[in-house]
Amino acid sequence: MSVLQVTDVRLAFDGVVAVDGVSFEVGDGELFAVIGPNGAGKTSIFNVLSGVYRPQRGTVRFGGKDLIGMRPHRIAALGMARTFQNIELFSHLTVVDNLMLGRHNHMNYGALSAFFWFGRARSEELKNRSAVEDVIDFLELEQWRRFPVGLLPYGVQKRVELGRALAMEPRLLLLDEPVAGMNVEETEDMARFILDVREELNIPMIMVEHDMGLVMDLADRVMVMDFGRPIRTGTPAEVQEDPDVIRAYLGEQHRSVAS
Repeated sequence: MSVLQVTDVRLAFDGVVAVDGVSFEVGDGELFAVIGPNGAGKTSIFNVLSGVYRPQRGTVRFGGKDLIGMRPHRIAALGMARTFQNIELFSHLTVVDNLMLGRHNHMNYGALSAFFWFGRARSEELKNRSAVEDVIDFLELEQWRRFPVGLLPYGVQKRVELGRALAMEPRLLLLDEPVAGMNVEETEDMARFILDVREELNIPMIMVEHDMGLVMDLADRVMVMDFGRPIRTGTPAEVQEDPDVIRAYLGEQHRSVAS
């Protein structure tokens, strides 16, 4: 069963085409990767899905609803969570506080009860704090939980950003270059957590990433973009052997290594 259906999406800015004729589906529990050179339109697709950009053509359906024209906070409330290519955390807040921000759609109390800290505000806060503690355990963040995230190593900050998205209890997770800038050890840790998200939480994911080793190891299917257009969608093995993909992105050396 498809969680997300994207059909013939076109996005342009003053005549510059960022996305043209993009169609794909994401199945329940699937890890779907989007790859391509810089400027291929990968992040623009994420911005269309999350409501930041409104395309001139096409449809995007998530959970049976058409997302075109819907505001980003409404899409987030439907269960679509996102991490960012550049870390977007509050550096002076602790790990716990940053993760609590991911629970905003689950907070059901007003300003008055929050001010006086009684009734529903207290019970809701305790319930959502418990959910955050589960995320901390899942991502092995216990030793950093009380630290301001600005003091943490880069790889741990990326893990906190993943945790904030997971704290939303998403039905679909968008990962925008989750291992960008990481060393080998940090990349291996993040790969392990992404696998855990799929296998233990069964959350479908769309991942944009330049690390081809990671993509080919983790993805169920891959869509290759070039100049805003999809040139091939298939399994990692199929994509690696496609002549158009090799010319546009992977290169002959990658083909010989994969063989």
